[in-house]
Amino acid sequence: MMKKAIKKVSNLLGQPQEHIRHHITQPDDSDISFYRNSIHKFDGSLIAMARDHVSRFLIVFSERQGGVITRFTGEQIGDVGIHARLCPLDATNAAVLRELFFWTTPVSLKKQKTTIGCGDRLGLASAGHIAAIKHFDGVKPVLAQQSMRELKLTNRTYRQVVDDAVFQVFQVGYEGGYGADGDHLKTIPDIDLALESGMPMITLDLSDVMRADAAKWGAGEIEKEFATFPEAERSRLLANYAGKEFSIAKSPAVKFSKAAVMRCAVMYHKAMDFAAEVNSFLKQRRGEDYDLEISIDETTVPTLPEDHVFIINELHHRKVKPSSIAPRFIGEFQKGIDYIGDNEKFSSQFAIHCAIAATYGGYKISVHSGSDKFAVFPAIGSLTKGHVHLKTAGTSWLESLRMLAEEEHILFKVIYKRALIGFNEATKLYHVKTNLSMAPDIDKLYEDDYPKLLNRDDVRQILHITYGTILNDHSIRPMFFSAMHKHEEYYHELVMAHFEKHLSALKLTRRA
Repeated sequence: MMKKAIKKVSNLLGQPQEHIRHHITQPDDSDISFYRNSIHKFDGSLIAMARDHVSRFLIVFSERQGGVITRFTGEQIGDVGIHARLCPLDATNAAVLRELFFWTTPVSLKKQKTTIGCGDRLGLASAGHIAAIKHFDGVKPVLAQQSMRELKLTNRTYRQVVDDAVFQVFQVGYEGGYGADGDHLKTIPDIDLALESGMPMITLDLSDVMRADAAKWGAGEIEKEFATFPEAERSRLLANYAGKEFSIAKSPAVKFSKAAVMRCAVMYHKAMDFAAEVNSFLKQRRGEDYDLEISIDETTVPTLPEDHVFIINELHHRKVKPSSIAPRFIGEFQKGIDYIGDNEKFSSQFAIHCAIAATYGGYKISVHSGSDKFAVFPAIGSLTKGHVHLKTAGTSWLESLRMLAEEEHILFKVIYKRALIGFNEATKLYHVKTNLSMAPDIDKLYEDDYPKLLNRDDVRQILHITYGTILNDHSIRPMFFSAMHKHEEYYHELVMAHFEKHLSALKLTRRA
């Protein structure tokens, strides 16, 4: 079967690329099918993605011995006189694709108005993300986005995260450009790992170096801590902020009392120094070709307007120009469910953050845990005028489970029960409102009811945070990925529809 497919393609090698694409679907009497948009000719060779009932792979054809085909690692296949190689989706072959096709390499998106972080815990969702984003003007995806926590729980590396995106970009022939984000990184060694893997975006999580707890301190405690700062720095901070008003476009000016200056300094000064250190490291490694997002959202206390003004001015003082800043908003942005809080109060506060960003450099406001926040998406879209970075993560993982709930009932039931077992352990890493008493007993449900579970907040949160438990269960993992391969096309359709819902709710412009 394989040989027949290889021979058919080899006979088309001399034809133009579009002719080959037009004539290749699934070769007769073969269990191999080609991803049509992946078919590319390069220097007398043809490179394409294909799949059988077990896996995906690259197939490289050449009209002659030597040349491009020798750069790929894999097994020689085909009859005598046919130069073809079956190549695994590994790091070596991903690197070759990046060299041959520049558009498979992640790039900085700092100049892009609207960017969507498409967290993909499986390395299988990018085709669906791309399909959705292509329907909207001016939107670019950050396809490879993972935190150190997610890497640990999925047993992946940053190199694998980027390579998975490379192969899916090539698979669908997407040449529009995409980003890659080392998400919520806290140390320079971890940042270095992400950069070494080709990630041009770093989301710097400052929660370990900022003093968020100082927001609840008394005046005496703040003054005592501020007194430990070098005298010259205390003088600079008070001279630059105390009693000063900072104009904000279309919003009331922000005025600092002496107490507010000291509080902001105690909370953020050390974090700003670390941000400057990271920024210098990024410049050293990538020149100007990087995106630095400043994340101050991992706290329980909302970011006040004076906090935001202080942060951006102190970053500029240190010659740091962030691509985006992620404040901590009022209400709760919990995993996998809609916004919890007062929508009007959120809009009012969010508008001020947008105005500060517009006034002080035009960086993007970043919304973390942005998956499924449909109640506030219209406000986010209109107030930012689309100048926003929306970061999503586990929602694509949940769509994989929705697919299983529809198509693989027995496997879904096993996964559901395993998630319940692992839930309490997972809550040590994720804050959610759900408790196990809210979860339905799946043994009392009909199979047709399984997909409806993915519409319940309690079940969504249980399944959302237990992905590590599920993927590391060796009795589940092989069956899970086999089912994902079997239903690949349908999974991409679900992801596309789900992300189109996100983008439409943000009021982004849909292409005609």
